[in-house]
Amino acid sequence: MAHIPSAATSTLELLTFRQALAAANTPSREYDIEKWLYAPNFYSEYRYILGTRGKNPLICIGINPSTARPDALDNTLKSVQRIALGNGFDSFIMFNVYAQRATSPDDMEREYNPLLHRENLEAFRYVLSISEKPAIWAAWGAIIEKRPYLPGCVRDMAAVGRQYGASWYCAGAITKKGHPHHPLYLRKDEKLKPFDVEGYLNTL
Repeated sequence: MAHIPSAATSTLELLTFRQALAAANTPSREYDIEKWLYAPNFYSEYRYILGTRGKNPLICIGINPSTARPDALDNTLKSVQRIALGNGFDSFIMFNVYAQRATSPDDMEREYNPLLHRENLEAFRYVLSISEKPAIWAAWGAIIEKRPYLPGCVRDMAAVGRQYGASWYCAGAITKKGHPHHPLYLRKDEKLKPFDVEGYLNTL
């Protein structure tokens, strides 16, 4: 199943992240909230976070969410979970540079929604607060070139990461332009390595 955005996110009534988190912590008939963290907790045009609950999560950052949901991970999320567990983490959280759901990044909106970005940063602060030593896996690939607003979103995330003392990692080969590898097509036993996000941002 592919997801093509039905409308610009600026036309939607967005839940704030805190509203979405409160709902995600409420028992659901759809999935086990003791295992999954899913905000918003229903399928929509945007998604702040999707992952498993634990004390030491690996926070993976892609570009934008697709169709994955609890108990129905796509191949990207299956790879993220495998790499997280293989590197000693007890859980994973899939996060995205931009929260609009679209299977193809070519379908992302041309103009970014500052309200959606603001709430996405609130979600980022929350996932960083879960761990004593937050670990961020940069995994957006060359897709960051799809929209001019995406590098600015990453810069904002790097600033938040500094506030929480986060460490940045990548997995697999870096592209010629310095972009970190996307989670797909990595070896099952791929190990994380340090990623200089500040140096990378200076090249964008």
